Amino acid sequence: GESKVDSSAQSMEVTTVPTSPIAGQKPGTSGLRQKTKTFMSEHYLENFVQSTLDALVAEGVPVKGGTLVISGDGRYHNKTAIQIIIKMAAAAGVGRVWCGDHGLLSTPAMSAVIRTRSRGLAGMAPFGGFILSASHNPGGIDEDFGIKYNCENGGPAPEKVTNLIYTNTTTIKEYKLCCGLPEIDLSAPGSYTLGGGAFRVDVFDCVEDHKGLLEQVFDFGAIKALFAREDFSFVYDGMHGVQGPYAKKIFVDEFGAPASSLMNCEPKEDFGGPASASHGHADPNLTHAVELVARMGLNKEGREIETTSEPPVFGAAADGDADRNMIMGSRFFCSPSDSLAVIVANASCIPYFAAGLKGCARSMPTSCALDRVAEKLGIPYFEVPTGWKFFGNLMDSGTDAFPGKPVYTPFICGEESFGTGGDHVREKDGMFAVLAWLQILAAENPDPAKPIVGVGDVTKKHWEKYGRNYYARYDYEGVDKPAAEKMMAAMVEAQPALIGTTVDGMKIAKADMFEYHDPVDGSVSKNQGVRFIFESGSRFVFRLSGTGVAGATIRMYLEEYAAPDADLTKHAFDVVKPIADIALKISKLTEYTGRTEPSVVT
Repeated sequence: GESKVDSSAQSMEVTTVPTSPIAGQKPGTSGLRQKTKTFMSEHYLENFVQSTLDALVAEGVPVKGGTLVISGDGRYHNKTAIQIIIKMAAAAGVGRVWCGDHGLLSTPAMSAVIRTRSRGLAGMAPFGGFILSASHNPGGIDEDFGIKYNCENGGPAPEKVTNLIYTNTTTIKEYKLCCGLPEIDLSAPGSYTLGGGAFRVDVFDCVEDHKGLLEQVFDFGAIKALFAREDFSFVYDGMHGVQGPYAKKIFVDEFGAPASSLMNCEPKEDFGGPASASHGHADPNLTHAVELVARMGLNKEGREIETTSEPPVFGAAADGDADRNMIMGSRFFCSPSDSLAVIVANASCIPYFAAGLKGCARSMPTSCALDRVAEKLGIPYFEVPTGWKFFGNLMDSGTDAFPGKPVYTPFICGEESFGTGGDHVREKDGMFAVLAWLQILAAENPDPAKPIVGVGDVTKKHWEKYGRNYYARYDYEGVDKPAAEKMMAAMVEAQPALIGTTVDGMKIAKADMFEYHDPVDGSVSKNQGVRFIFESGSRFVFRLSGTGVAGATIRMYLEEYAAPDADLTKHAFDVVKPIADIALKISKLTEYTGRTEPSVVT
């Protein structure tokens, strides 16, 4: 890329803008998400960014002269927001800003860039990065926008930092920016030296760091050989999110997949918008990844449909910021809970995990399929609250961050909400999950003369060995928040009296509000979900989710275990229906919320 030099020091003049606090700028586990128009309103983005920079300085982070990464998932307002943050970073004394070309970096790629792009050069490693994304929430001027800060380990900021950021937003009086800086051309790689050398912006290929890291984890050659088989067919749905360039460079350029096997792989500011099959919901599940699911021969309930042609052997999708994944085979949907268990059970075929795993983990609502694998293989396993930072602590255990603690890496983890990852980065990684499955299929298909073994075959073989955790999640979206909170509180109050009782022929063995004592940093996370566990090992869980922008989402998780000798061929939604009936009876959900049907079932 060409280097453009601006010798005028004028462009570095700092403007101080008076402001006042804006209510509600409290970042959750996934940063701050609001309507795009809220972010576009006066001082909104600037207040939050300044509050973050001030929090970092207060925490002793080397902001002055340091390197900061700024990129996002390509949603509407991304490009404008990046230019504003560049000007604010310059005013804060940041020495270098790094951006992916077109302002794009998937969330896992951001983590990879923070962790590896400095290539060990002294003083070049970023102190952190801003990710501009609202993940799988729709994009557009009338939809959602978000911002999240990741630390020097490439993972989301810990609660201590997000609390400090929030406190700053409640007292902020001014923010600073260098108004004289020119707009940076993000359309192609290049370097820009500004303010007489005081400040530099580097724009680089958004794919190279993440791809380079994944090449160290997987055997790309073996996967390429799988793609070369005449009987292997493949389809990938980028859902018009940030994954498009990554899919092209890895699946097409590296593995030789035909370009026609990529669907919706042009990043769009509205992820395709209301006119698209997904209605702009770049969320890879049976409900929203409509085109992929139909191509693979299923409907939105995961039941088989008639197809005009034979579905591909393998299908997958990503969400808006490409940290989520969905895995499918011909006429087969592999649930995220099963996908995690299968990857862990077969991890030794992946070079990075060849010597064995030292740890694995799942979020509490994720099915217990992983536990059965970990017990059988003798791998330490953890059940953590929902939020990737809990996995991050386990991955950083025994490093400089937490010296003297046990080492759990190499490590694989995941959650039922279509997120899977390893310790190569500190975010969930949609591409990692897809490559893990392709590596497993490559290992299962060593002889091109034999019929191809697909996703369904691998998963069914897994159930025959470990049993099957039939699983489903019901989402009730946009529910009145006070009503939802009342429902949760009433359930917790009722729990002690329900233990030992039988409801619809099922005996409740354990009922509690999940809390987590972090073995790495010693923190305690309370109120992480209401659990009811039956004597049979079946269970249901209720959580209130905070990632939505309007109202509350009640998530109800249902699970029934079937041993290897039981019927493993039923449809999950049918099997868990009786548990759903019990859960609705105990929670009185309809009574509290007026809802008789879930918005989404996955």
